Amino acid sequence: MESFNYLSIRYNKDEKKLQILDQRKLPDIEEWLVCEKPEDMITFIKQLSVRGAPLIGVAASMSLYNHILYNPQLTKEEIVKVSQELRESRPTAVNLMFAIDEMMQLKEGNVENRDYSATRFGEIAMRIIRNEVDMCDKMSKFGASLIQPGESILTHCNTGSVATVGAGTALGVIREAHKQGKNIHVYVDETRPLLQGGRLTTYELEREGIPYTLICDNMAACLMRDGKIQRVLVGADRIAANGDFANKIGTYSVAVLANHHNIPFHCVAPMSTVDIKCLTGKDIPIEERSQTEVQGASGAFGQVRWAPKNSKTFNPAFDVTPMTLVTSIILDTGILTKNDLNKLSE
Repeated sequence: MESFNYLSIRYNKDEKKLQILDQRKLPDIEEWLVCEKPEDMITFIKQLSVRGAPLIGVAASMSLYNHILYNPQLTKEEIVKVSQELRESRPTAVNLMFAIDEMMQLKEGNVENRDYSATRFGEIAMRIIRNEVDMCDKMSKFGASLIQPGESILTHCNTGSVATVGAGTALGVIREAHKQGKNIHVYVDETRPLLQGGRLTTYELEREGIPYTLICDNMAACLMRDGKIQRVLVGADRIAANGDFANKIGTYSVAVLANHHNIPFHCVAPMSTVDIKCLTGKDIPIEERSQTEVQGASGAFGQVRWAPKNSKTFNPAFDVTPMTLVTSIILDTGILTKNDLNKLSE
């Protein structure tokens, strides 16, 4: 295992120290949390200190590796139990399940022949990390080839280096287009209820010097009507075999608006987000979260509540966008349209 230092996660191999950037505190406070055991990582994932489908998979993998490194006396049964607890920490983002299954070598022969040593787990974790970085780079270049000079692009939630260990998915495409000098402008949905767009995407665009305008979620329609948006790029937490995909709540609304205004709408995600066993969007489990997230807002300076404490809420973390509304899916393997969906299972 090597030391590494990404925007969202870092590891010191000499100290065996795993840290994650607390995304709840951004953009004003950059605070690093130390993960000493898998229970810490599960808490970080559930409370959204760690978020972003690719990052969740990497963070859980590293937590499992470090746990085995610290505790060489663990039995196979104990390792399996911990891996399952990590795997179940969030239900929608399939990258988490994909990464843990990779760590547990589920595709590598008889269970008795699997290598549960810290060395082997470290090798797999580094492979997952390198693959994620490589996939981000490939997605970014494929997606940027679609961007025309001078376009204004709408994005939803956060899909950049805070949510991955690479350039990002949808935000990686934006970053690459900017790097290529395409003179783009980004409209950033604030992304209620947790404001990942307002807090995190703007944080990344500010760092990169990419021109942007922050808007409330309910402002996208009038911008589209007025011809101020030429393209929409979003990420995904799980893509079904038929191309339907789950992403942060509000994505479906944006897709409907884009379809009505004849604006290209693209989903950007790595192949680790594709779940071939999930036949359609109806089969994707949708996480529901605390009512406090809807009753007010939270951020670096704590929770602010504006609704009555006992108000009833509906708070799904994700919604599903049908492939019928999608112009193309931008993967690390290429750009797929509705006619190319058979390639998802190749």
